[in-house]
Amino acid sequence: MIAEIKENQELIAQSVRDFATRLILPHVRDWDERQYFPTELFRQLGTLGVMGILVPESYGGAGLGYREYVTAIVELSKADPSIGLSMAAHNSLCTNHILMFGNEAQKQKYLPKLASGEWIGAWGLTEPNTGSDAGNMRTVAVKDGEYWVLNGSKNFITHGKSGNVAVVIARTGAPGDKRGATAFIIERNTPGFSAGKKEDKLGMRASETAELIFQECRVHESQVLGEVGEGFIQSLKILDGGRISIAALSLGTAIGAYEAALAYSKERHQFGKAISQFQAIAFKLADMFTEIEAAKLLVYDAADRKDRGETVTLQSATAKYYASEVSVRVANEAIQIFGGYGFTKDFPVEKFYRDCKLCTIGEGTSEIQKLVISREILK
Repeated sequence: MIAEIKENQELIAQSVRDFATRLILPHVRDWDERQYFPTELFRQLGTLGVMGILVPESYGGAGLGYREYVTAIVELSKADPSIGLSMAAHNSLCTNHILMFGNEAQKQKYLPKLASGEWIGAWGLTEPNTGSDAGNMRTVAVKDGEYWVLNGSKNFITHGKSGNVAVVIARTGAPGDKRGATAFIIERNTPGFSAGKKEDKLGMRASETAELIFQECRVHESQVLGEVGEGFIQSLKILDGGRISIAALSLGTAIGAYEAALAYSKERHQFGKAISQFQAIAFKLADMFTEIEAAKLLVYDAADRKDRGETVTLQSATAKYYASEVSVRVANEAIQIFGGYGFTKDFPVEKFYRDCKLCTIGEGTSEIQKLVISREILK
């Protein structure tokens, strides 16, 4: 079993690496500068099998586990963290929410389209006034016969404009009540559902981020995910897995920056020798390598535990916290090794530097991760 998992992991790593070399790397700078979201690329990723990597084969997915999933995210993120982010959000949030809590009809209807990349998924929890304080969300759903009527907005939503379907969490009870929110599956063409402002971001620019707006949006009760009132509880479970994916994104970003700096340090000569021969640079590389290896162990430990069906609240938060902070430190040192050239767009490390910061914010800030970790270890 272990040998089979390792073989799958190696095959996925190589296939995603080859895909990235052919179809991502030639476009990274252009997509970043235009803030272009390449929807057609995700159809191709669907053909490759990574848009439904956790989805069982019976629903059109690859039927693989978190170890293989993490590997795919890492390889995409080494090439372009924006693409790794979008692939992760599609899989871990929207698709996985339907997989974990959808009924059979919902799974049959949505999972094949999401797993193939025919449809791109979005997931709406965050609001303008409630980021970490999601329990006090203002988007409200009120029952009206067989329908729920939604009003409000979500922001910082990956694929907020281009997503074909969104899983949206709305308040159906009292503010702050853990059982006062419900999850809904809402298709893009639903009347009253529209996209708002697309964010102009520092980094991760090829991954679309936009508002979701609901104005008297009528959603049939058949679109409720799980039970009414369970939306927030479901979201916490989704985020446990989602944080593993952001940890993997962080790891891939760090590796991408490190590998670029390592190669440059061997090519760049000063005072008659490669700068990697100077202890100041060599020690930076040693620190970068060590932190990446430590992050890798945390990320894959969380993935393995998830595959074994264990509760991973502590492990996913720890991996996400550490790996995201490592990605920032490694990207910063990569810029330093490149010197003035690292500050230009002619070399890849400035983009890794801009992209990595999102990893310490998205799906729970580093401060929230420390809160989760401390609560878990003090139980």
